[in-house]
Amino acid sequence: MDVAKYSDQFIAMCIEYAPKVLLAILTWIVGSWIIGGIVKFVKKGFKRGGVDETLSKFLGSVVSVALKIMLLLAVAGMFGVNTTSFIAIFSALMVGVGMALNGTLGHVASGVMLMIFKPFEVGDLVKIGGGGTTGTVEAINAFNTTLKTLDNKRIIIANSNVTGNDITNISGQGTVGVELTFGIGYGDDIDKARSIIMQVGKQCPYILDDPAQGVVVAELADSSVNLATRPFCKSEHYWDTLFYMQENVKKEFDKQGISIPFPQMDVHNVA
Repeated sequence: MDVAKYSDQFIAMCIEYAPKVLLAILTWIVGSWIIGGIVKFVKKGFKRGGVDETLSKFLGSVVSVALKIMLLLAVAGMFGVNTTSFIAIFSALMVGVGMALNGTLGHVASGVMLMIFKPFEVGDLVKIGGGGTTGTVEAINAFNTTLKTLDNKRIIIANSNVTGNDITNISGQGTVGVELTFGIGYGDDIDKARSIIMQVGKQCPYILDDPAQGVVVAELADSSVNLATRPFCKSEHYWDTLFYMQENVKKEFDKQGISIPFPQMDVHNVA
């Protein structure tokens, strides 16, 4: 074995590649430092523009990954790597990953839409879907949104299911009208029932004076005259107002002889 020959080849390779290795290391260090500065600048720009903090972090990470991939390609090119082929392979790999994670990426995209357009924020009382889930928003994550129901259940909904449904923000405006309907019998006094509902509303500690509460005849139903009212309260008192009005109107109706009809069925025994 010609040791001297291999030693000479090794030394020649070191002389040839050492500057490239050092330059690549220096390029990576300096490039990473510059990328860090750019990402910080981008995040500050988002913050000054009023972009949500969660969204700014997400977009900052996307910018960071994209720039680091470009830096990696630049470093690879210093060693004579065919970056065109590398980009083609990487692109094909990303297409495959994207197809495999199609549903997951859809949830992420929906999460970004929720953070950009802000149909609701953490703490808002919302209803997802026409007859769907109602709860207080606990968190808006990359893949899902978490709601907390009145009975302390935690419901996790995929973001694409949130954006793909009707979203009713019940409390996001600061004040909210509480829709209530009370049925009375056709033989009962409408004005007396209206007065009772208004009086209970005045006694409720949560109902606001402005806008003023009103009571109207909403429907002449099959077995009842339905009176509708919509008192307004602060968003955080929605459930308190709803339960207070339902309980106390029923109690006052009972005291003052106002009936609340309910469905009945007469069964006749035919011989």
